[in-house]
Amino acid sequence: MNVALTSPAKSTLREYDLALLWAGALLLGTGLVMVYSASIAIAEQSRFTSGQPTYFLVRHLVFVVVGTFSGVAVFQVPMRLWQQAAPYLFAFGAALLLLVLIPGISREVNGSRRWLPLAVANLQPSELVKLFVVLYAADYTVRKAAWMHSLKRGFAPMFTVMLLVGALLLREPDFGAFAVIAAIAMGVLFLGGMNWRLFAGLAALLVLGFVVIILTSPYRMQRILGFMDPWADPYARGYQLSHALIAFGRGEMLGVGLGASVEKLFYLPEAHTDFLLAVIGEELGFLGVIAVIGLFIFVTLRAFAIGSQAAKLERYFSALVAQGIGIWVASQAIINMGVNLGLLPTKGLTLPFLSFGGSGLLVNCTALALLLRIDWESRQLMRGSGGLSAARGTTAKTLESAVSGMPKRVRGSAWMVAGLPTRRRPGTD
Repeated sequence: MNVALTSPAKSTLREYDLALLWAGALLLGTGLVMVYSASIAIAEQSRFTSGQPTYFLVRHLVFVVVGTFSGVAVFQVPMRLWQQAAPYLFAFGAALLLLVLIPGISREVNGSRRWLPLAVANLQPSELVKLFVVLYAADYTVRKAAWMHSLKRGFAPMFTVMLLVGALLLREPDFGAFAVIAAIAMGVLFLGGMNWRLFAGLAALLVLGFVVIILTSPYRMQRILGFMDPWADPYARGYQLSHALIAFGRGEMLGVGLGASVEKLFYLPEAHTDFLLAVIGEELGFLGVIAVIGLFIFVTLRAFAIGSQAAKLERYFSALVAQGIGIWVASQAIINMGVNLGLLPTKGLTLPFLSFGGSGLLVNCTALALLLRIDWESRQLMRGSGGLSAARGTTAKTLESAVSGMPKRVRGSAWMVAGLPTRRRPGTD
C-alpha cells in the first residue's frame, strides 16, 4: 500500500477535518467543566472520595487525556486493518459481556453487574461492544452484500449474533446499551442494502420484544409508570425525573449561572453522569442546551457526510463504519436527552463525550479518531495520493467478487450505501 495511506503524520494540518475535531474538543471541554460543577458537592460530602472536591474532576481529566492519546494511536491504524480485526474484536467484546456476569469477577452497583474492576479503574464492556458492533456490522454487510435480500443467508446470521449479545446485556441488566446496539446494527444493515421487508419485520420484532421485556420486568414497569406521570409519586418512582424537570425549569433561557445549580446539591441523583444535561439546563439555560444539541447534530451530520464521501470512493466498509458511528452517537444522545427531558423512560445511559465515565470517554474518543481517519484517507484519495485504485483495495475486490454472477435484481440492491450511483457499483454493469 502507498506510504501516504499509512503515515498521517506526514500530511499537513489542512488535510484533517478541523471542524469535526473542534466539535469533539468542545464537547469534551464542556463535559469537563460541567462534570466538575455537577459533582463538587457530592465529592465534598462522600467518604468514598475522602472529601476531595476535585475527585471527579481529576479522574475525568485523566480519562479525557487517556482517551485523547488512545484516539491519536487509533488514527494511525489504516481502515483495512480495522476491517480484518472486526470479527475478532466483536468476539472479544462478547467474551467480556460473558465475563461480567460471573460473580466474584465483576463489580455490582445498584443491582447491576456492568463493570470489571481493574487496577486503576472499572471497565464497562458494554461501552466497548458499541464500537465493536459498528465495526462488525459494517464488515458483515460488506461481506454479505450479495445476500442482503436473503432471510437465511443475509439476515438470520446477524440476527442470531445480535440476539446473543442482547441476551447478555439484559442479564446485567443494561437495557439502554441493548437499545443503542440494536439501533446501530439495524441502521448499518439498512444502509448496506437490507431488504426493506426484512428491515420492517425486524423493527416490528424489536418493538414487540421491548414491550415484552418491560411487561415481564417489575422495575422496568415502575420506570414506565414514573415516566408517564412523575408528579404522581415524586418521592419514589418519579423522583429523578421530577428533579430533572425542576432543574430545566429553574434554568429558563440563560440559566442560573455556572456552579449555581441547586438540584445538584443531593437532590438530583447521578447529576454528573446520566443527568448531566439537566445540570447544564439549570446552569446554562435553554441556550446552553441548544448549543450542546447543536454540537451533536453537527457531529452526526459530519459522520454521515464522511461516510457518503467514502462510499463515492468505493470504500464501503469505511462508509458504513462512519455512518454507524453517526447512528451510535445520535441514538445514545437522543435517548439520554429524552430521559432528561421526560420524553423517554429513565435509562442508565450517559451523554456521549460529556458525562463522567472512563470507558465511555475512551470509546467516544476512539470513535472520533476513526471518523477522522476515514475522512483523512478519503482526502488522500481525492488529492490523488496513492491512486484511487490502490485505496479501493480489498473491500472493493471482495464486493465485486461477491456480487458478480448474481442475478441483476440482487446486484443492484446490494449497493445502497449512501446513494452510490449505480454506474459506479462493481458487478452491475
